[in-house]
Amino acid sequence: MSAESPKGAINNGYELDHKELEIHDSEEFKELPPVDHSEDSQKNGYFDNNPKVARIVKISCYILLHLVVVGYFSYATYHYHDISNYECYWSQNPLCGINFCTGYGMLLLLLGFIYFGLFYYYIFKPTVGRNLHRNYLSPLSKKWHNFSRTRVVSFASIAILLALLAIFVYFETRNDTQKLVSLVGPCFFILCGYVFSTKRSAIKWRIVITGITCQFLLGIFCIRWDVGRKIFECLGNKVATFLGYATEGAEFVFGEFLVKNDVFAFAILPVIFFFSFFISILYYLGTMQWVVIKLGWILQQLLGTTVCESVTAAANIFLGMSESPLLIRPYINKLTKSEIHSIMVSGFATVSGTVLAAYLSFGASAAHLITSSVMAAPATLAISKLYMPETEESQTSSDSIELEKSQDSSLLDAASSGASNAVPIVLGIIANIVAFVAFVAFLNGLVSWFGYLVGLDDIDFEWIFSKLFIPLVWAMGVPTQDCDIIAKVVATKTIINEFVAYERLGQYIESGEITARSAGIATFAICGFANPSSLGILIGSLSAMAPHRRSTITSVAFRAFVVGSIVCFVSASFAGILIQEDDERANYNKIFQKLGRTNATQF
Repeated sequence: MSAESPKGAINNGYELDHKELEIHDSEEFKELPPVDHSEDSQKNGYFDNNPKVARIVKISCYILLHLVVVGYFSYATYHYHDISNYECYWSQNPLCGINFCTGYGMLLLLLGFIYFGLFYYYIFKPTVGRNLHRNYLSPLSKKWHNFSRTRVVSFASIAILLALLAIFVYFETRNDTQKLVSLVGPCFFILCGYVFSTKRSAIKWRIVITGITCQFLLGIFCIRWDVGRKIFECLGNKVATFLGYATEGAEFVFGEFLVKNDVFAFAILPVIFFFSFFISILYYLGTMQWVVIKLGWILQQLLGTTVCESVTAAANIFLGMSESPLLIRPYINKLTKSEIHSIMVSGFATVSGTVLAAYLSFGASAAHLITSSVMAAPATLAISKLYMPETEESQTSSDSIELEKSQDSSLLDAASSGASNAVPIVLGIIANIVAFVAFVAFLNGLVSWFGYLVGLDDIDFEWIFSKLFIPLVWAMGVPTQDCDIIAKVVATKTIINEFVAYERLGQYIESGEITARSAGIATFAICGFANPSSLGILIGSLSAMAPHRRSTITSVAFRAFVVGSIVCFVSASFAGILIQEDDERANYNKIFQKLGRTNATQF
């Protein structure tokens, strides 16, 4: 190539551009858009430059998808109808009649929820809902809000509510007055909250009474009402089945021997990788943020709490104490001292979905675990505001808050990072269990040595510490003959962690040393992350998100630890009123049959 070639190429390019400008200036081509040689235009794809075509393709794909779904559902309906007509001769056939927890019934429910949501958000809300809300619901809501906040109406509402609850408790316990003992726990903790409150005059009793009432009503729905109990049993079974798929990956990596023999680190903890993987995908898609913000809005409207603490309380139903604050990470520096306290309480008072499979493998009831986390959502806000009421002006509102979005670049990136992010969680659990179990064993040996020197051979640290919890578990409604054993379980959870506590509780259930009712109450009492290792984990994670608020975080941490435990104890007390011995007995017998423990003592 000659030396003049580049120059000629440049000139030719310039002349071409010049001719294009002349063409565009002419009358004949005035209406044509100018040619865009920019880099962004060259990067855009065909659909970006042709939005009408893209819209047509998008609508066509949606129509095709709906046709496939309708076709599949139609054939499933025909298949179900055919089986129910010609093969429904045995009373034990599960296909005789719709069972909404399995098979065709579950498909019917899923499609019903999906299409109801599509109808509401894409048809009803844009056409009717907005006008209805603007013209009728919003003015009516404002009038009702002003009316309901008057002193007379508030006192009358509280009086009616307490009267209704008293009537319910009377009919619930008239044939078993032992259940009335369970009322001692909530009354005692509410009294302690008033006595040890940071500022009694600032307590908003509406939040306290509404939150604890919601906790009790959720208990009635989930435990006492037959329909609600079946719904949560179904939900618990589905969660257990879903988490059980992690066994396939664990067996592939670690081998069948370690997994089938229930070696804790290889059979139980790997499910955390799977659940974290799944949550990260939902987080990337925005599903988790949408669910949490809706639940948080409900709590905020019911209780009158601020948006950040309400959102975190809702998130803790699904996420762990370190993950849920990530949703409001940009706002942690703006939170008041009371809001930080509430966030920490909600973390201590619930457990995350990542560890449910571990508890289930020990024989815990999936329905009780889910119910406990749901009941704790309003209770954490109510009881935390009793022990540390709000004395500052919140700087966040529902209009300004925007939940943190995923930092992952793609769905595959989200899945991979979700699994990888579970590594420190698993290692942290292993390290804490090893360290704290060893430390408690050291304390047991030390106390036993001192006891041996004075002729007391059966005394150790756990024995002494558990005696402190006997009055507490009695106040939660545990029968007198089981108080000593359940006190040991609660003490184990408090000084070690809930993993070891659920393992020991499972052993007591399997051997038949406690009643089914005591087992149910204990399941609620230890269903939380309030233990010494979690205290350090939550302080560290929140301090990393908001370094300037570390002094505030550490100052409220121990109080939040105690209040988080109290929330679990109040849930256990309400369970003590609502649990039926026969239902619990049948429930635990089913659990051990599913776990394949044929040698377990039948209740």
